[in-house]
Amino acid sequence: MFDTKIALVVRNDLLVWQKLNVTAFLTSGVLGADTNLLGESYEDADGQTYRPLIVQPMIVLATDGAGLKKIHARALTRGVDMAIYIEDMFKTGHDAANRAAVKEFGTENLNLVGLALRHDKKTVDKITKGAKMHP
Repeated sequence: MFDTKIALVVRNDLLVWQKLNVTAFLTSGVLGADTNLLGESYEDADGQTYRPLIVQPMIVLATDGAGLKKIHARALTRGVDMAIYIEDMFKTGHDAANRAAVKEFGTENLNLVGLALRHDKKTVDKITKGAKMHP
């Protein structure tokens, strides 16, 4: 049904609250890159409306820090745009501080805890090779 695939990859040694936080932020990065991914509002049988969700399914994968670096490098090599989350962002409290935290590190030195990408299925599969479905 979709020509593209959305994959979120989180570092497998994070605490549960951290994994959930990273996943939420990365999802916003996917949607922010293409607002056409936002569907229509939901409505229950009583007429109560709810906010729309992303129209396309997403997979959540897990890997260790080394695997995350490999996935990041593969995406960069292929020119695939992505959202990232680094460990230092757990210590910040707002968007400007998050961007400042990322700015402190060179590409090779980012302490990645998660990333998200959306691209054609074959490319996403090649980039995320080695990561496993999150349990």
